[in-house]
Amino acid sequence: MADVVGPRLYSCCKCRTHVALHDDIVSKCFQAKNGRAFLFSHATNILVGPKEDRDLITGLHTVADVFCSDCGEMLGWKYERAYEESQKYKEGKIVLEKYKIVKENW
Repeated sequence: MADVVGPRLYSCCKCRTHVALHDDIVSKCFQAKNGRAFLFSHATNILVGPKEDRDLITGLHTVADVFCSDCGEMLGWKYERAYEESQKYKEGKIVLEKYKIVKENW
């Protein structure tokens, strides 16, 4: 069996553009409209849409949808602001929906 070279990655499900590193996962316990989602501390090759307030499961947040910079596929959202003190840790982090990303280099 060959050794894997390089970090484990997540890529866009549509065009396979690299969007995140496995090591940047903060939590795998997030829920999106279409199933599970992962909270990442960083993401790459994404475009951030306009900010808007949304009432989510954990309360009111200012969020912006995030899209693959290559193909434009909507991948999740970025937390811009959390209004409740217990949710402040999410600010600046990105949620990517599990069904919108694929594992690479595993």
